[in-house]
Amino acid sequence: MRFEIPEQKQLVHTLTLPIRWGDMDVMGHVNNTIYFRYMEIIRLEWLRETGVPANTAGLGPVIVNAFCNFQIELKYPGEVLARLYTTDVGRTSFDTYTLLSRTDDPDTIYASGGSRVVWVDFPRRKSAPLPDRLRELLTQHADSN
Repeated sequence: MRFEIPEQKQLVHTLTLPIRWGDMDVMGHVNNTIYFRYMEIIRLEWLRETGVPANTAGLGPVIVNAFCNFQIELKYPGEVLARLYTTDVGRTSFDTYTLLSRTDDPDTIYASGGSRVVWVDFPRRKSAPLPDRLRELLTQHADSN
């Protein structure tokens, strides 16, 4: 089963990540779990840069589902070019999509994935409205297209 990446999405962040020797598995390519790690790194780096990082004693993001379409294996050595997109902003949630390429082959998608992010009040264990600053950024990107 392949999940589709929507056409209507807003690029919010790009990041270059090294492919480490330890990311490889016995098959000679990056292990499937590492692709999810790459997507996690760019998502958390973007949230940190927005000024709305997770606060486990208060409010923060929780991933309620995630997927990855593996198209071409990534191999060491090299660098991953990760592009993070957002869409479908709701009261307490939004969707993210990540396209993974190599810096030496930026036009080829090696993997694509996504997740639904829900903002949560951790002490209460309930969803919470997105912070105003984050909502502003998410809708600003949507309005600019």
